[in-house]
Amino acid sequence: MKGKIITKETMLGFANHLRLEEKSPHTIEKYMRDIRFFLVFVNGCEITKELLISYKQTLIEQGYAVASINSMLSSINSLLTWLGWLDYHVKTIKVQRQVFCSEEKELTRDEYQRLLETAHQNGNDRLYLILQTICGTGIRVSELQFITVEAVRCGEAVVSCKGKTRIVFLVKKLQKKLLHYIREQRIKSGSVFIGKNGQPLNRTTIWREMKALCEKAGVSPSKVFPHNLRHLFARIFYRLEKDIAKLADILGHSSINTTRIYIISTGTEHRKRMEAMRLII
Repeated sequence: MKGKIITKETMLGFANHLRLEEKSPHTIEKYMRDIRFFLVFVNGCEITKELLISYKQTLIEQGYAVASINSMLSSINSLLTWLGWLDYHVKTIKVQRQVFCSEEKELTRDEYQRLLETAHQNGNDRLYLILQTICGTGIRVSELQFITVEAVRCGEAVVSCKGKTRIVFLVKKLQKKLLHYIREQRIKSGSVFIGKNGQPLNRTTIWREMKALCEKAGVSPSKVFPHNLRHLFARIFYRLEKDIAKLADILGHSSINTTRIYIISTGTEHRKRMEAMRLII
């Protein structure tokens, strides 16, 4: 076949390559979704640098967030690298690092507590403890499976994610709550948070249950998702310790630059600090 065409066989080969690279199933799914979206735009045409640039411009014109565009382009560039089409790489959009985040997205401690109270009032003990486990340890929602009966009993969990293994400590209060839940649910071993099929809960189920709390708790749905609990843990830890390197290790980050994103303050906090400088006479 003449020209550079991405076929079904290409997609299967790339997916297998990602598996051999030991990418997580979630990461592989994300890469493949981005590439399929690109192929809809391509519509069977030969891949050219001009076509890739046109795709990037189309995403911009359609109003996609810069972070989303860069993430989608990164997936495509990974495929191009695997194919050896390095000259076809398209540049991501350069963005100046933000010094503060939107208050519309940041979950506060008060809102977190309202979510807990609502889950408890609804009798959803499992979700009540899931929220506290993620927020109290800083783990990813995909890492909940490593919170096992055995881990709870010894007060620490061995978490493996993205090719790295780390120890996550469970504070005494959380450990006590989880032990009580384990006894009530008669869970003998394995993951604590399981569904009716006995398998660890997936992120979709947890996300859906969290969204169901929003209206009763009086918290904006835009703030309520599992990863925001991890962000809340990071911000509170950093305010207490002011040690970004230690926080990066706790969160399982390879780069401190990733950790920086988690601890940026809101616009209101940033404005207060500027006011406190008293540089305007």
